[in-house]
Amino acid sequence: MAATLRIQSDWSRALSRDEGEAWLSCRSPGKPTLYGSVTRRGLRSEGVPDIAASEGFLVGEVTKKSILISCPHENVSTKFLAPYTTFSRIHQKSITCLDISSGGGLGVSTSTDGTMKIWQAANGEIRRLLEGHVYDVNCCRFFPSGLVVLSGGMDAQLKIWSAEDASCVVTFKGHKGGILDTAIVDRGRNVLSCSRDGTARLWDCGKSACLGVIADCGSPINGIAAGTAHDSLNLGTPEKPPSEREIGTEGKILLLAREDKKLQGVGLQSRQPVFLFMGSDAFNCCTFLSSTSILAGTQDGNIYQLDVRNTNTPIQVIHRSGAPVLSLLPYRDGFIASQGN
Repeated sequence: MAATLRIQSDWSRALSRDEGEAWLSCRSPGKPTLYGSVTRRGLRSEGVPDIAASEGFLVGEVTKKSILISCPHENVSTKFLAPYTTFSRIHQKSITCLDISSGGGLGVSTSTDGTMKIWQAANGEIRRLLEGHVYDVNCCRFFPSGLVVLSGGMDAQLKIWSAEDASCVVTFKGHKGGILDTAIVDRGRNVLSCSRDGTARLWDCGKSACLGVIADCGSPINGIAAGTAHDSLNLGTPEKPPSEREIGTEGKILLLAREDKKLQGVGLQSRQPVFLFMGSDAFNCCTFLSSTSILAGTQDGNIYQLDVRNTNTPIQVIHRSGAPVLSLLPYRDGFIASQGN
């Protein structure tokens, strides 16, 4: 497993001051952690900071928004990026979930301060406060239109909101435990949810009704993702004809990131199991990289890349630290992962 090079999270603020200092660490599995620091010594003639590193570390390319640092002893280097902009007034406590509208104009987020807010992505100005859940709100996301928000909470309710006037237009009830994640099928006539009660459910937005239980695992489902399955994959056959209210479920596979260390694939329309993979710890999140390649992250810090056509052996297992992998997002030719450290 590769070494991990870290810099304290507010390094860009620390190094914005003359003689500012930020702390470094380089950790390689099974070896003592190497500690050091980087210090700003002023400005270069081209207007970028002049940064020096302590013994054991080297500073490479430096720009106004990034710094490349290497640890030759462990043969590892990392480019650290400063925030493009920071919004510090939206929530008072930790942010638990956020999403950006398809047009990029609005953001929605939930927090441990108990609030869910819609805000301008350009400047962080709060536009709407979405109130109606009892207890914590765990997840939120925009519909493809960017005008509607889907949320799920510890009150076991799934809600649909107008981003324009903050009204709650639909409330779904049926789960017996807190909702932990959601997914939207195609344009959003159907949506999906998973819960601490161990079930994943499909809902009809137009009729405010549950169209069926896609899976009942007997263990909390922490995350879900719906995607188009590869043509070679056998998704199974429904036991009875699907409802005419089901829109866009054919040819789709639903991933279930389960608390009992299992990652499961289920045919969305058939409700039939497609694969079951055992991981090293509870799975927290999952996503699709393509119709054949998927990712899933565990509580003990592993990121599994699997081929859905053969899940017996992972394509790769990435382990950067033992911190929980909390979310995964495809990005360009790779992906972004967030961890609980």
